[in-house]
Amino acid sequence: MSSPIPRRSLEPSDELGIFRPPLNPWRVVGIALAMFVLQVGVGLSLTPGFDLRVAVAMNSLHTGWIGALCSAIYQIFEPLPSIAMTAVLAGVIWKVCNLLTAVAFAGVVALTWIPSELIKVIVQRGRPDIEALPYPFYPPQTDASFPSGHTAFIVALVIALAYVATGTRWHHVVVTVGTILTACVALALSIDAVHYPTDILASVAWSLAMAPAARMVWVDRVLPRVPGLAPRGTSGGPGTRLIA
Repeated sequence: MSSPIPRRSLEPSDELGIFRPPLNPWRVVGIALAMFVLQVGVGLSLTPGFDLRVAVAMNSLHTGWIGALCSAIYQIFEPLPSIAMTAVLAGVIWKVCNLLTAVAFAGVVALTWIPSELIKVIVQRGRPDIEALPYPFYPPQTDASFPSGHTAFIVALVIALAYVATGTRWHHVVVTVGTILTACVALALSIDAVHYPTDILASVAWSLAMAPAARMVWVDRVLPRVPGLAPRGTSGGPGTRLIA
């Protein structure tokens, strides 16, 4: 008879999971700041028609079930459903691990995703011209286009889940499935032509660079100061448990 699946306690001091501290905190911060500056500079330098031809070519695929599926994906990852999705996943993590890990996960997603909106405000790049598109998306999106908030969210979500699963047998599954899901969302947004391809690529780069800094700020700096949530060894809060 096989033995039960062992469970192990994971603490921030164990350097496992989402509580693993960076080896070089200043490098993490520097990369995030450099990415912010780079995103603003690149965004301001892009002309409206820089990759319009690519957007038009991708939008030509927006027919039949492919078009319907892409439009559905766009709606699924709108801000309100994305917040609900994060809350549901946080609830699952709370059930499987504990409240501390769930709050850590949700905070990393939020602090990676939301600041990308600041770049939108600064850059103010318009959406692809619907007059040039063979199958324009309705209703037309009127907010700024660079970078893509949908893409920034899904990449942030996958990275945060990968952090939680680090050190468990689920890590490779999360990374593999998450990468495929990210590619599907990016492809759908390109076919919908609600963003230029450069908007989507910029969002992937943003979340990859920002997530480690978001994790460090939220998990290493903020949570230890929250009464009732601080890990053991700071103010007596609960430890973290994951299925090995």
